[in-house]
Amino acid sequence: MTGPEARHPVGHTVRTVGEAWTMRVRSASAPAPGRPENEDMVFRFGPLVGVLDGATVPEGFDTGCVHGPAWFVRHLAARIGLAVAARPAATLVSSLAAALLGVRADHGDSCDLDHPGTPSATVCLLREGADEVDYLVLCDSPLVLDLGGRVEVVSDDRLDMAMADLRRIAASVPAGEVHPVTRFRQAVRLQRERMNRTHGYWVAAADPDAAYHAVTGTRPLRGPDGVRRAALLSDGASCAVEQFGLLDWGGLLDLVAVEGPGALIDRVRAAERDHPDRLRRHKRADDASVVLCEFPSRP
Repeated sequence: MTGPEARHPVGHTVRTVGEAWTMRVRSASAPAPGRPENEDMVFRFGPLVGVLDGATVPEGFDTGCVHGPAWFVRHLAARIGLAVAARPAATLVSSLAAALLGVRADHGDSCDLDHPGTPSATVCLLREGADEVDYLVLCDSPLVLDLGGRVEVVSDDRLDMAMADLRRIAASVPAGEVHPVTRFRQAVRLQRERMNRTHGYWVAAADPDAAYHAVTGTRPLRGPDGVRRAALLSDGASCAVEQFGLLDWGGLLDLVAVEGPGALIDRVRAAERDHPDRLRRHKRADDASVVLCEFPSRP
């Protein structure tokens, strides 16, 4: 890791005088088999942890940008760290918006940031406070919370809703009338038209306004409903539940807590090998990231 995240690597507890955060953090992140570059990013800056999942560009599609998803998530993670360091009391929404503005400047003048294919990423953030945690979820990287034995999943389903609409549109055209490649290209074009639009879906990209459309909230750390564990997931890991049905959400938390985050990725890889017919958005396998946060019991 480089930049601010290098001082607070995931998997280590780093504490300075006056800081009260006590969560234990473990993580794993791996590229899809055969892919040389991981377009996911996990990071920790003191009490803040995050998962970013860069949007893979389908082969043959222009983006208007000289940078790719891996570049984007690295710069976005670093910019989030800088934003949090500059204004520790700011909301996660404000910090993400400031980070997106920073990455916009990082692009320079050679990129068309109004292009619908400009690099983008999902965002899942969790920050520990003295008595509560706050979170932010943007697009399809869910957060799973153990609230004293009750499991809550924080998700942003707008991308899934947009994709369901596109599938309905595609289903209305007889299969023999449109070549599959043409059908796929039309679907990508329609999806891009719905990105960061009202009645579409929102994702971190060039427009900082996307941050204000994130799913946010706060949960207590104390009392019977206090947060005990939290898992931040890219969709390449959450598919263990959502696509393959290997576990329920409580089972996912238990597996990651007992066997470690890498065990969940191993299970997903095995399912991908065993079920090559289950394509996920035209990808047989995906980058996968898991961050587990564990909190000591508080009265």
